[in-house]
Order: sequence, then C-alpha cells, then structure tokens
Amino acid sequence: MTDRVKRSGKHPSAGEPATGDARRDRWRKHRVERRAEFVEAALKALDERGPDLAMDDVAVAAGVTKPVLYRHFADKADLYDALGQRGTELLFSRLVPAINAELAPVPRIRMALDAFFTVIEEHPNLYRLLVRGSFAGKPADADVVAEDKELIATALTALLGDYMRMFNMDSGAAEPWAYGIVGMVQNTGEWWLERRSMSRDSVVEYLTQIIWAAIDGLARQHGVTIDPNKPLEENKIVQLGRVRPKEETDVS
Repeated sequence: MTDRVKRSGKHPSAGEPATGDARRDRWRKHRVERRAEFVEAALKALDERGPDLAMDDVAVAAGVTKPVLYRHFADKADLYDALGQRGTELLFSRLVPAINAELAPVPRIRMALDAFFTVIEEHPNLYRLLVRGSFAGKPADADVVAEDKELIATALTALLGDYMRMFNMDSGAAEPWAYGIVGMVQNTGEWWLERRSMSRDSVVEYLTQIIWAAIDGLARQHGVTIDPNKPLEENKIVQLGRVRPKEETDVS
C-alpha cells in the first residue's frame, strides 16, 4: 500500500535520516516530538473552534507564537497533511483491533462500526475538515479521506475474499462488496454528524443489521448457513495501516 505523499518533505522538522551524530540526532528527535505536540494542539483547536482553523488558533492552543509554528511546519498545507496523518492514526488504532477481533460475525461487525463512529464523534471537526477539504492552503491533490477509504476497502476485500473462499463461494464479489460497505458507512457517518437524529449506538446497530442481512442473504443463496453469534472456526485477519517513510520514524 502506497503511503500518502508528504507535501512537507522539504521541511527539516518533517523528518531527516539519522546522521550518526548523537547531538544532532537528539535535536532532530526533539523537533519531531515538538511537531507532534503542535499537531495535538491543532487537533484541540479544531475540536474547540471548528474546521475553519487558522494558524493563529493553533499557536494559541500550543502556547507559542506563530513564527515558532513555522519552524516546524513549512506552511498551512504541511499542517493539514500532519492533521490528516494524525486522523488516520486515530481511526486505525481503533479500527484494526475491531476488524481483527476474535468474535462472532455480528459482534465483530458491530465493534468495527462502533470504532469508526466513536472516532468521528470524538473529533467531528477533524472529520469535517478532511472530508470537505476546507483548509486554506490545502494541497490540491491531497485527499486523506479518499486514501483511507481505499486502504480500508482493500483490506476489507481481502478479508471478505478469505471468508468466501473458506465457504467455497465465489470471491469475485468481495471487492464490490467491500467498496459498497465502506461507501455506505462513510456516507452514513457524514449524515449522522450533521443530523444527530439518533444515538451512536442506534446508528451502529442499524448499519450492523443491514451489513449482516446482506452477508447472510448471499451466504444462504449458496447453501451456506452462518451462525451470527458464534465465532467462526478460522479468524481471518487483515493488516491495515500506513507505513511511514523510515526517516519519519527513525528518531532514536
């Protein structure tokens, strides 16, 4: 899976390879850690002020001046990209354990959906920012949500395909099914954030019922009966996540 192209690779705080010089590498590690702190400050400012975020808002939340921020971010687009990376981390840290849980089919579906809706409920403005791309100075070709959808759909395709082959079913349906599920969940999530006409538990339960009904219906058409509340004999798992360039993670 291809990692998101870093728009800010030119900026020294975004990541440079270890030099072997202990003092220089300690300073570099400090700058990476400070950058991460400022991303968390930006996330806090987003939660409080909404998606129309200014660098001044981030500076206030971080307790620094704006020039200090620009020592760690090349520009506002660089901060946008960093927020996108953080949003991906938050989502995948909840979603991966849920998708790979050793649970019966329906509880597993419910847990994965709850992971997604919990994240967007906790950080609605981050989700709105990334979905709408309203951040001034945003790179023209940066679409964090579309890239994450692609990663999740690809992983879900592999997972569904494994199970369909296990039951001797045609796995060709796995890919359109995966993309259909991901699109439905995202669209429902956007609707729910704006309307809030029901609780998170309710929307998760409705989607769980819809997804399971489709899986159960297709399986029965092929003479396969799956107990929705009994773990399957094999727990198929997926690897889901972005592999960052080595220079962004090797700070020791």
